[in-house]
Amino acid sequence: MKRMILLSLLLPIAACGKQDQDAAKQPGVVTNILDQAVPDARPADAPANGIAPTEPSPTVDTPPPPAAPDGLIPAAFQGRWVGEQEKCGDRAAPLELKVAPDSLIFHESVGTVKAVRAESDGRVAVDAAFTGEGQSWTRTLQMRASPEGQALTITNDGTAVVRKRC
Repeated sequence: MKRMILLSLLLPIAACGKQDQDAAKQPGVVTNILDQAVPDARPADAPANGIAPTEPSPTVDTPPPPAAPDGLIPAAFQGRWVGEQEKCGDRAAPLELKVAPDSLIFHESVGTVKAVRAESDGRVAVDAAFTGEGQSWTRTLQMRASPEGQALTITNDGTAVVRKRC
C-alpha cells in the first residue's frame, strides 16, 4: 500500500521532466520565458536577511490638491515634517509636526486652527489654540514653505525652526 502511494506521487514528477524535454526538442517553443526575454540575466543573490525583495508598486500621478478654503492651512504646507537632522521614520522625533488643514499636531501639543492669513513672500500666519501637557494657550505662527516644497520654516515668537518633508 505504501509503495502504491509513493509510486503515485513520483509519476507526475517524472512526467513533468519528460514534458520539458519534449518541449525543448520542438522549435519555437520556449520553456523558460525569463531566459528567452532576458538572455544575459542572472538570478539575484539571496539577501543576507533571507527576505526576498519585491518590486515597488507603480506610482500614479495625482493632481495636487486644491488650495485650502479661507480659514484653513493651504495644501503646500500640509503633510508630515521633522527636523532637518531627524529621520522621517522616527515617530518620537522631537520636532515632528503633522500639518492638517485645520490643525497642527506637534510631538507634545495640538493646535486647532482659528484663522489663516496670507502674508508677503508666500508666508502664512496661522492663529491656533493649543493644548498640551495639561495647559492651553493661543499662538500665531508664521509658516513659509520652500519653493520646491521640501522644507517648512515656522517662526514662533521670533525663533525660526526649519523642518523637512517626510
